[in-house]
Amino acid sequence: MASSAILFITLPFLNSISFSLAFDPRPLQEFLFFNYFTILYIITIFFYSNVNMQGPKTCHRKRLPHDRPGPFNAYGVAFVIASVPTMRGLNTQGQQFLRAELAPNGYFPPHTHPRASELIFVIQGAVEVGFVTSFPDYKYYNKVLNKGDAFIFPVGLVHTVRNVARGNSITTSSLNSQNPGIIFLPDSLYAAKPPINSSYLARASKLDENTVKDLHTKMWFA
Repeated sequence: MASSAILFITLPFLNSISFSLAFDPRPLQEFLFFNYFTILYIITIFFYSNVNMQGPKTCHRKRLPHDRPGPFNAYGVAFVIASVPTMRGLNTQGQQFLRAELAPNGYFPPHTHPRASELIFVIQGAVEVGFVTSFPDYKYYNKVLNKGDAFIFPVGLVHTVRNVARGNSITTSSLNSQNPGIIFLPDSLYAAKPPINSSYLARASKLDENTVKDLHTKMWFA
């Protein structure tokens, strides 16, 4: 009887621990900043204007160096991120937000966020998304999302996003960490500095060494 009571008490405690470890550490105060500011300034650090425009304005009315959705990068993607450097009120809040516009056939290379799950929402167009489970199964779960659809990428798993609409597609993403991290798979292998040994990469990737050396010369996402 006593053992049953201990088990009854212990299970909820363990569950609370696992829940707390799924997010950034809880802040010890409502928000964090480093100097004494006016009330107006404090309000502005929680406000991010013109997320769909080039370089959203800060309280100092300076433009931040972000691309407007269009012009697009070499992958046909333009994005703006609301993070601690661009929105200081996010500090200690365990959140990051991204708005992306993808040109026809635009895509994000396969990548992962080691410290966050990602919830993607389609505002316009259609995108195919998917994630790959870990070893040993490596199952790929994919889905075409249309306007109004949402999809979640589990924390740490490799995932893909590509535009399948005839026109541009627009998405937003919310990540449950203020520093989720991002690792692009092609970049991590072929854009490392100094470069990973080409003979080793050729054997690991089942490619010939000249192909690997050529991949080292490409311009990657980062």
